[in-house]
Amino acid sequence: MFLLTSRFFQGHFPGKPILPGVLILEAMAQATGILAFKSVGKLEPGELYYFAGIDEARFKRPVVPGDQMIMEVTFEKTRRGLTRFKGVATVDGKVVCEATMMCARSREA
Repeated sequence: MFLLTSRFFQGHFPGKPILPGVLILEAMAQATGILAFKSVGKLEPGELYYFAGIDEARFKRPVVPGDQMIMEVTFEKTRRGLTRFKGVATVDGKVVCEATMMCARSREA
């Protein structure tokens, strides 16, 4: 649940506090990272998962203080070393944000 006292509401926007979209995408990216570790397979020694990108991000409605946002991320496919996931954030069953995210499995440099 997001409280009005949270710092990220200060100034975004005065008199009409809205959760910054970048924080919604960050939460989605974090959930994607967890799913990647659980679904793509065990890492070999010296390998890492990297967040590789985000596409088709769409914001459907604002998230305001008092809202409880639910994040759902699903595996889509792996192709050429990139794994694609679909993320959907909802509040009260209504979509607030959708995005496609990619993770890459790579050896440490």
